[in-house]
Amino acid sequence: MAKSLFYFIVAGFFEIGGGYLVWLALKEDKGPWYLVAGAVVLFLYGIIPTLQEASFGRVYAAYGGIFIVLSILWGWQVDKVVPDMADLVGGVIALVGVLIIMYYPR
Repeated sequence: MAKSLFYFIVAGFFEIGGGYLVWLALKEDKGPWYLVAGAVVLFLYGIIPTLQEASFGRVYAAYGGIFIVLSILWGWQVDKVVPDMADLVGGVIALVGVLIIMYYPR
């Protein structure tokens, strides 16, 4: 479970970080190197989930919950948008979904 969660977190940072670099290139005119770097990071993000042991559909369904939580944290730490109660409750619900989808005994 620890290894699986590690892969989810690494994938999340690559996806959010890569998307953020593309955002900066296109929305804040940071230049083409941000766009190239974002594309490379997003490509690497696509590889990371293949390291998971579960099936594609299960991994990507559960990853969605991790992505939600990491996006809230990214917004809080990078964009300085403090999460409100709805963000926190939604994040907890998403994490419960991750635990059920990935780790419920079958």
